[in-house]
Amino acid sequence: MEATNLATLYDLPALDWSGITARLDAGLSQAPGTGGPDRHTSWLVTINPDGSPHATGIGALWVDGCFWFETGRDTRKGRNLARDPRCALSVAAREFDLTVEGEADLVTDPGTVADLAARWAANGWPARVDDTGLALTAEFSAPSAGSPPWHVYRLRPRAATALATVDPGGATRWRF
Repeated sequence: MEATNLATLYDLPALDWSGITARLDAGLSQAPGTGGPDRHTSWLVTINPDGSPHATGIGALWVDGCFWFETGRDTRKGRNLARDPRCALSVAAREFDLTVEGEADLVTDPGTVADLAARWAANGWPARVDDTGLALTAEFSAPSAGSPPWHVYRLRPRAATALATVDPGGATRWRF
């Protein structure tokens, strides 16, 4: 991993990736009243066919050093990822703002899909595996997710940038 301190102009220290991941491992709830300003929203940016960005709010989980999210294959983000898996995900915690860049892989392992469904259910979204064993279903999801089935994607970080929002401050970019 290569780390670049982006705040040397202000004599601020480089941030430690292990501190970022420890905070992510502790979880970022999307329930109202749990984050700033009122909850933690993850924003996913995919690439439209014309090369322009498409940004949308999503429910993401940080598990085993990756972000995981779900969407329907026929949504704009689902179609964009099928054509070009490059994407970025951004989230704000109390301690930092974070953007992770990489490629999103469609998850086709039934055990992994079931594990993620259980994690989402434990966080308040009643997701369950559908009859195929490869996608999720539930009584509801975000309107931008489209109709079920919802497929699970894993975003493996290729690069990340964090800006500390508490003292002593700092900003760092990592390449993995």
